[in-house]
Amino acid sequence: MAEILEREGYRVRVRVEVPATRVEQAYQSVLKGYAQRVHLPGFRPGKAPAKVVEARIGRESLLEEVKERLREETFSEAAQELSLLPVGVRLLEEQLSFGEPYVYTLEVENYPEVKLPDWRGFRLEVETPQVTEEVLNRALDELRQRYAELVAVEREVQEKDHVIVETEDGSRFPVIMESAQPHVREVLLGKRAGEEVLVPVKDGDTVLREIKTKILEVKALQLPELDDEFAKTAGEDSLEALTEKVRRSLQERFAQEAQNLRANQFLDKLAEAIEVEIPPSMQVREEQHLLGSLAEELQERRIGLEDYLASLRQQGKLEEFTQSLRENATKRLRRSLAVEALAEELKTELSPEEFEAYLADLARAYRTTPTALKEELGREALARLRVQRLHDKALQEALAQLRG
Repeated sequence: MAEILEREGYRVRVRVEVPATRVEQAYQSVLKGYAQRVHLPGFRPGKAPAKVVEARIGRESLLEEVKERLREETFSEAAQELSLLPVGVRLLEEQLSFGEPYVYTLEVENYPEVKLPDWRGFRLEVETPQVTEEVLNRALDELRQRYAELVAVEREVQEKDHVIVETEDGSRFPVIMESAQPHVREVLLGKRAGEEVLVPVKDGDTVLREIKTKILEVKALQLPELDDEFAKTAGEDSLEALTEKVRRSLQERFAQEAQNLRANQFLDKLAEAIEVEIPPSMQVREEQHLLGSLAEELQERRIGLEDYLASLRQQGKLEEFTQSLRENATKRLRRSLAVEALAEELKTELSPEEFEAYLADLARAYRTTPTALKEELGREALARLRVQRLHDKALQEALAQLRG
């Protein structure tokens, strides 16, 4: 039997009473388990009488284990009976005498209730960019870049060139001017094939040595002419058709980007405006999740999380980091709770067919099959992905209902 003694926000005091018969069954089960494991002098394994085992282990110790087992077994039943979704639990008091019911009281941090604002009146300030002639021409030039060829040129080295050099030990390699280090670009700019330069090797601002380097060849990207021939190379019949295809692609991309911005802006407004009390257990778990993600990122750079935090402490920045972590965790939780409440209010549903179609699109993007993708993700990740897709659909449904 379970009952709610007190409820205040997400905090709920719950009393659970376990019948004496169930207590006795649990006690005998624990006792039997010990009897099978404990070796007692004069008895074969598993053959010692219950009274002997009880005397060896001690009734109080056995009852402590019984209480722990019964809490594990009965609390989930009690939560379901009382329609609770616990995110944190703390034992307040308990009472168990031999032959009596087991009664315990818990303080439960329940999944928080969220009150949504009048979100249909939100005004969003997002404009879809226009496909101007300048934007279109830039996109066509970027397309030409993809089909550009490197050709040798008889002139000085310029900012975007590729330079083939040979060092004094006979090593040859290309230098891409746009991505080269500043001091390397400085000595190569304005030089021609056949000239020799001294390229400094630096440690910070200190020059360690200079390497005699000969410029063998200067190459530049040669763009194809923007004409019908180029259009055919790019897969269209004419320049007019290619231009129209690029225009439509830009329009679709800008529209999608604007829609994504509207969704993010709407969710930010919604998360700020909801009324909710976040239980401490949820807050702590989210902060730990963020710390775990940071640890993975640091690990890729071969830096331990503890070393990173120690460095922040030495610099006097640990408190600022902790505050930022707390704020980020709160923001993420509010966004998550807001969109979850939104999906419930709108009664958003995601059919199996919709989710399968989404997985098929995702599989194509990763150049795999839906079956392989499912196997790689696993059941839990698929469940999270489905919830995320449901929430995305709820956001789009909400955006369609905005009055502003």
